[in-house]
Amino acid sequence: MFLSSSRRRRRRWPLVLAAVLVLGAGSAVAAYFAFFKAPGDVSNPRVEFRPEEPEPTPPPKRKRRSASFTWPTYGYTPDRSRYLPTKLGPPFKRVWSVRARSLLEFQPVLAKGTLYLVKNNGEALALSAKTGRVKWRRKVGTLAASSPAYSKNRLFITTLSRRVTSLDARTGRIRWVKNLPSRSESSPLVLRERVYFGSEDGTVYALRASNGGQVWRYRAGGAVKAALAYSDGVLYFGDYAGQVTAIRSRNGSRVWRSGTSGRTLGRAGNFYSTAAVRFGRVYVGNTDGRVYSFAARNGQLAWSRSTGAFVYAAPAVARVPGTPPSVYIGSYDGNFYALDARSGKTRWTHNAGGRISGAGTVIGRVVYFANLATKTTIGLDVRSGRRVFRFGHGSFNPVISDGRRLYLTGYSLQFAFEPLRKSKRKRRR
Repeated sequence: MFLSSSRRRRRRWPLVLAAVLVLGAGSAVAAYFAFFKAPGDVSNPRVEFRPEEPEPTPPPKRKRRSASFTWPTYGYTPDRSRYLPTKLGPPFKRVWSVRARSLLEFQPVLAKGTLYLVKNNGEALALSAKTGRVKWRRKVGTLAASSPAYSKNRLFITTLSRRVTSLDARTGRIRWVKNLPSRSESSPLVLRERVYFGSEDGTVYALRASNGGQVWRYRAGGAVKAALAYSDGVLYFGDYAGQVTAIRSRNGSRVWRSGTSGRTLGRAGNFYSTAAVRFGRVYVGNTDGRVYSFAARNGQLAWSRSTGAFVYAAPAVARVPGTPPSVYIGSYDGNFYALDARSGKTRWTHNAGGRISGAGTVIGRVVYFANLATKTTIGLDVRSGRRVFRFGHGSFNPVISDGRRLYLTGYSLQFAFEPLRKSKRKRRR
């Protein structure tokens, strides 16, 4: 018996519809994984890694030489690795404190016995590192969110008031001011008489330190809010287009540009975190909840490590005696992480119980960071993650040091600490 062509079409359409639904479901699943579900972590163990790199220079051992010590820029060294080799460690006693009467989002720099800091209200301040006495004040804008940079008795300050300013470090007198077309919260870096920083319209600048004249500029794909890190003639930074870029410090030409693997809804996360460059790698956090490691030479992605939330914090990267090369970084998930610098594997984690927004800093064998939720500063032993220090002030980027004292920045207070003497330690125990 033969079926009519119309009856055959009627029986076939359910099969066609089912096939369309299957194909549609497959496309929906593919779309989900492509746009909604972020891909897993990446590990490329063969990417270049140089563990033999020397560590930063420790501070002078003699007391009278400590006054000549300089912590000149955000992150201590041009590579922004945030590590000071020293024997200084807790327990401490408080030496002095100064009330800023405004938010202190970034820590100061230190040179010739003076701390230089910039308050959130745009006022620059010079404090005696010995006593906390205010040496001078200078208004440089109406809003600021960066650390200054020091070089040859000069300070360089970027502000959200669309300007960069150079001050005489001894007197606070204005040397020059350069207006910018957009705001900047990128802590400047000064090398070989040039000032390097980024801005919100995606422009990276190289200016003459002597007069603020422009040497070159580079246009990134998104806002550059992070400070620039430097190593071997190359500047590294992330932007709000989700890209990490390497450019030559000499002329601003691009060496490489690399994206991330954390794309969600078709977009990559933002790089607010300042990168650190060590061991032949670039390390940086992202608002997609990951920490990334790229090859410094060519931008190849070495690894990515997921946390539970935004990673605004800048990493500290160090090879402290008794530990492998490690990355120390906090996340908005409330955890502070120690990651293997080569592989990204977790060495240990510490649950701080609150958001961590600012950078950690390794001073000796202790890594310090601030808990934004509880307004405290925590110190962890880098070998085990065990807590060895806690202080009831802190919010963002908490500490620097000269090897003899710990200078701690709270929400609106600046502190100085010294280690307890052995006799006092015994009595306290």
